[in-house]
Amino acid sequence: MPKIQKMIAGVDEVGRGCLFGPVVAAAAVIPESLCDHLQALGITDSKQLSSTKRAALYAQIKGLVPIRAVGLASVTEIDRLNILQASLLAMRRAITRLDPAPDLCLVDGNQKIPQLALPQQTVIKGDQKELAIATASIIAKVWRDQLITRLALKYPGYDLAANKGYGTRRHRQGLAKLGPTRLHRLSFAPCRLEKQPKSHTL
Repeated sequence: MPKIQKMIAGVDEVGRGCLFGPVVAAAAVIPESLCDHLQALGITDSKQLSSTKRAALYAQIKGLVPIRAVGLASVTEIDRLNILQASLLAMRRAITRLDPAPDLCLVDGNQKIPQLALPQQTVIKGDQKELAIATASIIAKVWRDQLITRLALKYPGYDLAANKGYGTRRHRQGLAKLGPTRLHRLSFAPCRLEKQPKSHTL
C-alpha cells in the first residue's frame, strides 16, 4: 500500500509590534513534492528578505501552494484581549480556514494556540527552521503590508505606506499632531496621546 503523507501546516503571524492595524496570521501546507522547489526559490523567514524578494516569492507561493489561508485579529480585539492573545486568535483563524484541515500544525514561537481542535507543536524560531512556517511568514507579511498600504491612503499623516504601522519617528510625529485613528491600538502606550481622533473620524 502507498504511504499516506501527513498534512502538516505551518502558521506564523506578523504585526505584533505595530501601533496601527490588525495583527495578521497565515497558515500553509507544503506538499513534500514541493519542498525542494520552494527551498530553491529562497523561501525563508520573511524578516530576512527584502520587500521586493518577499513580493516575488508571495506571487510564486500563490501559484504553487493551494492550501493556504489568512486570519486576522482586529484592533478592537487587540485592545480587548492583549496582543499575545489576539495574535493566537489570528493564528487559530488562519488554521481553521485551511481546506482540507491539516493533521498537525507547526506554530512559530513557544505559545500553543488556545481552543485549536487540531494537534499542534510549537517551534521556537520556526520561521527559520520549518519551510511551512517560513512560507506562512511570507504570506502574512506581504498580505498585511498590502493592507496597510491601502489604508495609508485613507489615513494620511502617519507615513503608514513606509512604516507599515510600526512606531517610527514620523509615525509618532503624526500621532502627536493628529491623534490616533480608529485603527490605532489604544492599549499601546504611544497611541494614548489622545483618547479620540482629532482629524480622522471614519
